[in-house]
Amino acid sequence: MSQGTLLQKIGQLFGVGVVAGVLVAALALPAVGGLGITARNIATGFLNMPSELETPPPPQRSTIYDQNGDVIAEIYDQNRELVKLDDMAPVMQDAIIAIEDNRFYEHGGLDVPGTFRAALRTAGGDTQGGSSLTQQYVKNVLVESATTQAEQEEARETTLSRKIRELRYAIALEQKMSKDEILEGYLNIAYFGDGAYGAQSAAQHFFGVDADELEIQQAAMLAGLVRYPYLYNPSVNPDNAKKRRDVVLDAMVQNDAITKKEAEEAKGKDLNLDLSNPSNGCMPSDQPFFCDYVVQEIEKSKQFGENETERARWLRTAGLEIHTTLDGDMQEAAQEAVDKWVPRKNQSRKVAAEVLVEPGTGEIRAMAQSRNYGPDENNRGETSINFTTGIDRGGSTGFQVGSTFKPITLAAALDQGKGFSTSFGGGGSTTVTGQRNCDGGRLPPWDVSNASESSGGNYNMITGTQQSANTFFAQLQADVGLCETIEMAQKLGLERGDGTSFDNENTQANNSFTLGSEEVAIIDLVSAYATFASGGTYCEPQAITSIEDQQAGETIDVENECERVIDKDVADGVTYLLSNTFDGGTTDGLEIGRPAAAKTGTTDGNAAASFSGFTPNLAGSVWVGDPRGPQAHPLRGVTLGGRSYGVVYGATIPGPIWEETMSEAVKGLPEESLPKAPSKFGGSGGSGSRSNASPANSEGGVPNVVGQEQDAAVRELEEAGFEVSVASNRIQSDEPRGSVAAVNPDPGSTLPEGATVNVFLSSGGGGNGGD
Repeated sequence: MSQGTLLQKIGQLFGVGVVAGVLVAALALPAVGGLGITARNIATGFLNMPSELETPPPPQRSTIYDQNGDVIAEIYDQNRELVKLDDMAPVMQDAIIAIEDNRFYEHGGLDVPGTFRAALRTAGGDTQGGSSLTQQYVKNVLVESATTQAEQEEARETTLSRKIRELRYAIALEQKMSKDEILEGYLNIAYFGDGAYGAQSAAQHFFGVDADELEIQQAAMLAGLVRYPYLYNPSVNPDNAKKRRDVVLDAMVQNDAITKKEAEEAKGKDLNLDLSNPSNGCMPSDQPFFCDYVVQEIEKSKQFGENETERARWLRTAGLEIHTTLDGDMQEAAQEAVDKWVPRKNQSRKVAAEVLVEPGTGEIRAMAQSRNYGPDENNRGETSINFTTGIDRGGSTGFQVGSTFKPITLAAALDQGKGFSTSFGGGGSTTVTGQRNCDGGRLPPWDVSNASESSGGNYNMITGTQQSANTFFAQLQADVGLCETIEMAQKLGLERGDGTSFDNENTQANNSFTLGSEEVAIIDLVSAYATFASGGTYCEPQAITSIEDQQAGETIDVENECERVIDKDVADGVTYLLSNTFDGGTTDGLEIGRPAAAKTGTTDGNAAASFSGFTPNLAGSVWVGDPRGPQAHPLRGVTLGGRSYGVVYGATIPGPIWEETMSEAVKGLPEESLPKAPSKFGGSGGSGSRSNASPANSEGGVPNVVGQEQDAAVRELEEAGFEVSVASNRIQSDEPRGSVAAVNPDPGSTLPEGATVNVFLSSGGGGNGGD
């Protein structure tokens, strides 16, 4: 009988615990023999040590999925995917046992011969390991479960006390867990180098296969890595890796796991690495800014943990399966559109940002911007800031969005019972006085003008919205009340991008609130438009639908947070008004082939431009500007995407981005009609812009009086049931001097009875400008 077999038998006869105590004594006596401590005393003390070891699942990677189950990103501290022992190739199990603990299935947690050899050599001054797989598993568990730096250091220290503690835990663990359970735990927790933890991740990283697909030579190479992962790393030291692999193959032969012939065949094969790294974090993702938003949602929401540190650790270690609202096709359409019109590395450093949201749920379908995701803002075309969201979700402090804010004033006016025929005059410019903030403070007089001198005359809600007349909206806001308009914005979920309210006592909103002078997050703006599309139900923007926690064995469902904030008639009224912008208004020419409603926006001095619009089942908002500061770097004299622009308006770049995105995005959605214009506001009961391409001279529309003399034109318009306002200033036109050069809205536009039609007379000469 060999010495090793004899020692193992002794352990079985007298109890592993007693033998372990003697072995501990043998290891310890060289250091403490002078103190007179006996082997028996040490053995007794060993058996009295704490033995209960918690074995929580080791850290593993979390995965973020889009709506269709495609991977957006993987987030982890350690690249690990847990699998069952049955999902690991038998040769992988055989290889690790052969090289690390060839009597694994025979001992009770302590390899007696190996430990005796280690004891004798340690006594001679040559420190040896002799650890069983169970002991190694214990060590890894202690390291991975450490939550403080001190615990980490204690678990890794090269001291006798650590070895004794691990040995006591190992013996107790063998009484609680089966051998297969211990082997499964070890193969899932061991580090194989190159950032790969566990056999599954190692197989995927080094060979591009799952652990159950490993061949003999592959399993042998992986098993050889765990002793010294860097020394035998095949991507750094291939010769060392191959030699170590062959050592493992010989050990497998000695352990009767494979035949000598199989080993020789395996040795004759090259390493044949297929190195691949899972994308850790949002930077390598194709949807990095949405990924970042999801991460922010988890880390900032108290639903997922008591504090941000705890939530961040949970995200990176719990092996979560995070299911999101992102639609891959819509995201692709949005990204292509923003990149086309505002290339990522454009010389002028402008950026386009876009968000798509589903009305009635708040679910984010796309989130794109024309930037690469990266930490260095000095690199042109790179940023880690999400320009679509506010500072509370890792974004910016918001941007001015110009006239896309005007629908808020429309909603406030309709909410007060004002009708579509509400009208104001004043020509191309006017002065508004008497406005007060929410504290009752009187604001100074406000001089406001339209985009061009030709846009004077009287406007009602329909024509004022179509032409985006600043003078009309300034007077409408004054009539409704600035504070009431602010309150409507807050109902619709809007606040400043920096998280403060519009009526904050230190930063009171000013006269030009209706013109979009406040800096807001694009995601909040699109959510407001989605509220109109849903018939008055506001929903918090939502990126996550559910999270499967693999470690806890539970699924967290994330509910949509929605509530009705305005009456359906008010929402439908705003929708009707915005649908008319496609009929000769500022959004004309940006049709998407199905019913839609939209509004352009251009900030003062063309600093930035925006566009927001929706169908009944999808809303989208686009912002274009310079994140360094739009006022200092306006959209004037810029070249983007190979095109030169003297001035950029909301319909110049944001509009086409929205049109191209929405045209693709809605293809998979059912076509739905817009709601009818509420009769209570003076609507005719019809829906606006049914196909975004109403024919001219349609029955009941604005008569075509272009070219007629003034009196004849006014008479025909009045007979058709419209109020008429003749502009005092004349415009250049090919029509005879003094005749009608143009009407606003255009001929054929459908208006409620009593609506105002603006008539412009010709000065002759030809040519015209616009907003």
